[in-house]
Amino acid sequence: MESTSDGGLRDSFEATFWERHANPWSAGTRILVYPVFMYAIYRRDTKLFAATLAFIAVNPVLFPRPARTDNYLSRIVLAEREWLDDGKGTMGLDYPNILNVLNIPVTFYAFASALRRKPVGTLLGTLGVMVIKLWWTDAIIKKTGVTGEGPSVTSPDLESSLAE
Repeated sequence: MESTSDGGLRDSFEATFWERHANPWSAGTRILVYPVFMYAIYRRDTKLFAATLAFIAVNPVLFPRPARTDNYLSRIVLAEREWLDDGKGTMGLDYPNILNVLNIPVTFYAFASALRRKPVGTLLGTLGVMVIKLWWTDAIIKKTGVTGEGPSVTSPDLESSLAE
């Protein structure tokens, strides 16, 4: 039987995960790491591959909680959290989850091209994966209506700038 403190700890970790991942540096570098990952596979560079995997693993908690989340990259993360919390999942035949389903063969194409050292296929596959993923994130931003938030009004710096 799970104790309440375990659930509280898990909830606290999950909240921290999402809050820190909403940092635009986290979301932005997470998007940009995919071409590096594909390049590591293409070049058969085990050090770069391992470093990229390590970065992917720690990325969501690597950056601090942002002061504001009213930017596009933060809204991607906030929308994803809301989408998942609402139980809508990431795969399915409904829009926009169908985009992630369609991304499966594109991802396989990109990986196969990188493994076979086909530069054009690797490039097109990588771009395809990124475009479809960003299409999905843009769609869930629109569907959830997430807008993010600016700095807290209780911030002394903000209060002094508002008073001027």
